[in-house]
Amino acid sequence: MSKFRIGVDIGGTKIEAAALDRNGKFAVRQRVATPQHDYPAALDAIIGLVEFVEAEIGEQAPAGFGIPGTISPATGVVKNAYNSPFNGHPLDRDIAERLGRPIRMMNDANCFALSEAVDGAAAGAEIVFGVILGTGCGGGIVINGQPVRGLNAIAGEWGHNPLPWPGVDDQPARTCSCGKTGCIETYLSGTGFAAHHNATTDSTLKAHEIVDLATQGDEAARASFERYQDRLARALASIINVLDPNVIVLGGGMSNADDLYASVPRRWTDWVFSDRVETRLVPPEFGDSSGVRGAAWLWPDDAGTGG
Repeated sequence: MSKFRIGVDIGGTKIEAAALDRNGKFAVRQRVATPQHDYPAALDAIIGLVEFVEAEIGEQAPAGFGIPGTISPATGVVKNAYNSPFNGHPLDRDIAERLGRPIRMMNDANCFALSEAVDGAAAGAEIVFGVILGTGCGGGIVINGQPVRGLNAIAGEWGHNPLPWPGVDDQPARTCSCGKTGCIETYLSGTGFAAHHNATTDSTLKAHEIVDLATQGDEAARASFERYQDRLARALASIINVLDPNVIVLGGGMSNADDLYASVPRRWTDWVFSDRVETRLVPPEFGDSSGVRGAAWLWPDDAGTGG
């Protein structure tokens, strides 16, 4: 049995690999830029990182991979990985063949949720919903310490549902990367938040700049951030109504906005179908590290490299 697990967080812009010891501590970490529009080069980069990490720890270890999108049960190739070189390729099989052993692979939002559920901000909770509010908007579900993949491998794909209970302030709806209009992602991702603000103010600000201006009292930024909080409350209320999680953990760049953790739970009580809402909304314990950590946790404590 290996003393380590390897996690690899495969993103559209960067790939990070790390070895974790049995206590979840990093033994080695390394990252590289993701080759754009070049699947063979991206595959080479992934394999190179794993080989580097294993050379550093001096042994072969079980390897888990978090990816944008997921492996389609119907076709066996990556689907829903927008703006990446991986769509349409059998990434799990190609990596396993190159490494010469079985690997485990799951959506990156599921890996984020798993990391936070195992020993992070939601440790010990029965039902955990992990949210990524970054360039895109994804979600992952963990129940009793196990990530939920779903029959179609899309469990937790919250960002590609329509924003619930839309009002006049939510118009006009914007077109999503998936091709549909008015998806939650177009409102609550960092890029979506900025796009809505910039369209109404004729500016070119980034999400974190808008939040900074809002905290400084800028009227237009504050109005946009208030709308964002209301939209997030409605969108998460729809999750609570269906899943009823113990804890919701926010990740991605927008999770750094401290005001969300008090404001959103106050607001979601208007939309949750219950007389009282005990669900906790919390920031991540491990932040950007949760993706690579969760990928490593796809393997159990007693895992070897052969299965």
